[in-house]
Amino acid sequence: MIYIEKIGSYIPGNRKLIAEYKSKFEIDDDFILNKLGVEYVSRKSENEETSDLCVSAFQALQRKLAISLDEIDCLVVCTQNPDGGGIPHTSAVVHQKLNLQDRCACFDIALGCSGYVYSLSIVKSFMEANNFRAGLLFTSDPYSKIINPDDKNTMLLFGDAATVTFLREHNHRDGQWLAKNFCFATRGSEGKALHNRDHELFMNGRAIFTFCITQVPLQVRELLDGAHMSCEDIDLFLFHQGSKYMVEQIRKRLGLPENKVPIKISGYGNTVSSSIPLLLEECLDDQGMNNIVLSGFGVGLSWASCIISHDK
Repeated sequence: MIYIEKIGSYIPGNRKLIAEYKSKFEIDDDFILNKLGVEYVSRKSENEETSDLCVSAFQALQRKLAISLDEIDCLVVCTQNPDGGGIPHTSAVVHQKLNLQDRCACFDIALGCSGYVYSLSIVKSFMEANNFRAGLLFTSDPYSKIINPDDKNTMLLFGDAATVTFLREHNHRDGQWLAKNFCFATRGSEGKALHNRDHELFMNGRAIFTFCITQVPLQVRELLDGAHMSCEDIDLFLFHQGSKYMVEQIRKRLGLPENKVPIKISGYGNTVSSSIPLLLEECLDDQGMNNIVLSGFGVGLSWASCIISHDK
């Protein structure tokens, strides 16, 4: 069995203060704090590529956990904004920058907001099917590459970040988490609500919001029913950080208490596939946690949920 062991993350130091755009976009403090929930959006530097963000996240992981590069069997990057248009695949670029062995399998996954949950299932299954013992799952989707700075809908919301999840065969140590009970869904007919149009990101915020607050609670209930669990059995619900208002509305529709649904995007914004692992990173060492729901939703339109359980 393959387990989640540790997560490392990187948030670029360059931050844009949303309050500076109040006049330009005709917004007020209530909109910033209570609708978006974002005070700053993080931005990579001009000379940073998607692969560089991944390398910085791995360096953060190494500061937490001694990892031998020789033991890495596979390296996967979840991104929709790859280096160089995707040729070669960004995972191969990261492979080169980390100087990994030739025997390491590498591939990219082109998914956005649901990408972390999808990727967990893919990489876990891939490793188990091929008897791999150690793998790296990166998320890195710098939307700043395609954001129009004059577009209120995207400029004020999306931030750049990267994470890396270290996945390893069960080694009988504390602090490992098993991902299970996956649910997936797609509504491609509404995909134009969030898409790359002539190399610029377009978002129909109202359509995305309506879709998410309607479909995500249904899937979470389906997930729990299938696992023969209730909301009371879950310690935390880690939802994709689409916006503060969106997460709050999903929480209310599920009847969940505030302390079970963290919202932490104020300092960097909606980081797409990195938003869930950024939340999860803080939870992995909490011995009081037993079961956590992960749920990602957005571009595609796509949504996916799973449960991770602590192996003590």
